[in-house]
Amino acid sequence: MFGKYKPLWGNKTRLKSSYDAVIIGGGLHGLATAYFLAKEHGMKNVAVIEKNYIGFGGAGRNTAIVRANQRTQFNVPLYKEALDLWPVLTRDLDFNLMFNNCGNLNLMHSEAAMNAARMNVATAQFHGVESHLLDAKQIKEMVPALNISEDITYPIHGAMYHPPGGILRHDAVVWGLAKGAVKLGAEIHQQTEATAILMENGRITGVETSRGKIHSPRVLVSAGGYSAGIINKMLGIKLPISVLTIQAMVTQPLKPILNHVVSSGAYHAYANQTLKGEIATGAHMDPWPNYTTLTTAYYIKHQAQALSEFLPCLRGVKFMRIWGGLADMTPDMAPIMEGNDPIDGFYMNCGWGYFGFKSCAAAGRHMAAFMATSNCPDILKPFNLRRYEKHQLMGETAALVNYTPDN
Repeated sequence: MFGKYKPLWGNKTRLKSSYDAVIIGGGLHGLATAYFLAKEHGMKNVAVIEKNYIGFGGAGRNTAIVRANQRTQFNVPLYKEALDLWPVLTRDLDFNLMFNNCGNLNLMHSEAAMNAARMNVATAQFHGVESHLLDAKQIKEMVPALNISEDITYPIHGAMYHPPGGILRHDAVVWGLAKGAVKLGAEIHQQTEATAILMENGRITGVETSRGKIHSPRVLVSAGGYSAGIINKMLGIKLPISVLTIQAMVTQPLKPILNHVVSSGAYHAYANQTLKGEIATGAHMDPWPNYTTLTTAYYIKHQAQALSEFLPCLRGVKFMRIWGGLADMTPDMAPIMEGNDPIDGFYMNCGWGYFGFKSCAAAGRHMAAFMATSNCPDILKPFNLRRYEKHQLMGETAALVNYTPDN
């Protein structure tokens, strides 16, 4: 039990002095990029460096929901591709990612919300993503535990039903991608902190780490909630990103009562039942920027009150665990995927907010193509950083979001 062991993805390797590409951040997007660099582009001399351990950040601090029912024509195809990739990755990685496409139900609590859902459904269907608008009676038949009566704070008018969505075991994705990347030749270096990104004459030359200097012509920062701070500190590039705490929790195990992911924007709550029987539930973010992953009694109370209204069968059920993670939010709630601008050889993949887990497979695949060829794939072009300068913001949120301590 206490003998020698090796990581699932192989023996620890020494840090070399030179790599074709260095990825800062051992989360899902970084690991996916390393995997696809090796698999689809033959670039195997790649190092993923992680200050803590892989999956330390948002990769290990989420509720494992995947979906492709975003609002805009730019986002939907990216998330659809990610959804389509989960069965493929399960096969190619030879690793059970525990993908369960149980479907997502987004509850609507007003006629205005129903009208907005109609637009979302039309956008999804235009891009070949299955999505339907249901009335309250139909969703009651699907989820008998839902309370569709008029005597709750936000009565349910209907829902947007997205059958391809569901849940996925986030830890399994971390381990599977790590194992797959290393098997193809990439290296993972945990407890290795990036202390500086090096450049000369407007080009990337390498990374200074806590274990020595690495020479590389390509560097990707994909460190979740820590990305904006790293990029600003090391390169002086200020990003329009606010970092906020987001909390989630699970209940004691229960018999099967919830066959779908159920979410409510009005209640700021969502829930799904895990394979172990626990109800995993999360809320909206803390309304002010911070870098803490500490949890609060406020959100325990909030979740209990919200779930007790639209899922009254959960009244009296005990919460077992609560955790916090970081959401790196942009004003238009869409990510920033950029490369070679303003520094040749520098790439960034950040600003995912609470959408990062859902998209990691597709984003990693296209960022790998970007890094390997220096040509930005068409699907990533709308997510460039300069859209903010040009006022070409995404429509993923109805109004621009500005997070300040005064919220």
